[in-house]
Amino acid sequence: MDLKRETVAIHAGRPAGEPEEPLNSPLVMASTFRAGGARTYARGSGNPTWEALEEAVGALEGGAAVAFSSGMGAVAAILDWLPQGARVVFPDVSYLNFRALLGERRRAGRLEAAAVDITDTEAALAACQGAGLLWIESPTNPLLGIADLAALADGAHRAGAEVVVDNTFATPLLQQPLELGADVSLHSASKFIGGHSDLLLGVAACRDPARAEALRHARHLAGATPGTLEAWLALRGLRTLPIRIRRAEENALELADRLRGHPEIERVLYPGLRDHPGHDRARRQMRGFGAMLAFEPSGGEERAEALCAQLRLLSDATSLGGVETTLERRARWPGEELISAELVRVSVGCEHVDDIWDDLAVALEASRRVAGSPLG
Repeated sequence: MDLKRETVAIHAGRPAGEPEEPLNSPLVMASTFRAGGARTYARGSGNPTWEALEEAVGALEGGAAVAFSSGMGAVAAILDWLPQGARVVFPDVSYLNFRALLGERRRAGRLEAAAVDITDTEAALAACQGAGLLWIESPTNPLLGIADLAALADGAHRAGAEVVVDNTFATPLLQQPLELGADVSLHSASKFIGGHSDLLLGVAACRDPARAEALRHARHLAGATPGTLEAWLALRGLRTLPIRIRRAEENALELADRLRGHPEIERVLYPGLRDHPGHDRARRQMRGFGAMLAFEPSGGEERAEALCAQLRLLSDATSLGGVETTLERRARWPGEELISAELVRVSVGCEHVDDIWDDLAVALEASRRVAGSPLG
């Protein structure tokens, strides 16, 4: 049966369906298994709960999935594929902890690195000559840039580079990088897959099963195995992802439109807006525009900080992808110097959009008074 992805998210990774079997994949709290079979010790031979999550994510992504203790655990394992001195081409504005890890590997002499504007396909592919890996985010964090995944994957492969796409913002429901030619699609499952801001987990889905097996081996040796409870929670969260991401996306589009019309908002970044430079590209390669947006209030850094501090319903918090709306002034973190000091990144949740807007509007007004903006 050719199932839609929304149905796959709900049904993949369940028990086989024999009489009296549980409907849901059970939480198997075991690290050690009795001898006599393939499963012995979870770190090396897996746990049924991890495997149920891997089966479900793999089915959505169209590849073989491997779960890790965190998204960064998966990132480290992928970078460890590369031979000594290999060059990684990566987005100049992207997830700061990925860039921090890459920088450490570069300073240690293990890797070379070349930063590019990943939305500029020609420039990115020019940098791929002689590279071992092209690392892509799309949409990018936090500027919501859209990369041309198919063109980048094709060109990078012709240049001899492998391709990894961080698919966290898009989720496996809205974008399938493996179908577009990527070798690996990566998720911080702590975010939209888990969906409730209560777990740390990473998942990498590979087009080549041999590559997935290599990742399992790296996970085994490094001990970057997921917690069983976390894997179970992530699988439970995945079941509601189709509903959550659609509601959050509807809210994000409406919120972006209202922000764009506000006299004290200088810029709104959301690929669902027709004037976003990546709008047409996103429409071609995505099944929706996602739940992440960013905006810049007038009044600079002080105004943005004051806005975040004045929220009452929404939360000034890092991370993203929960059912609740969170936002933060992203440049407060070291390593985000390439973005504007006043940029506020928003992870739009599933609340009623009018309640989200009311809290933001009140915070905007209060922040103008606190920051002493001359506007109004």
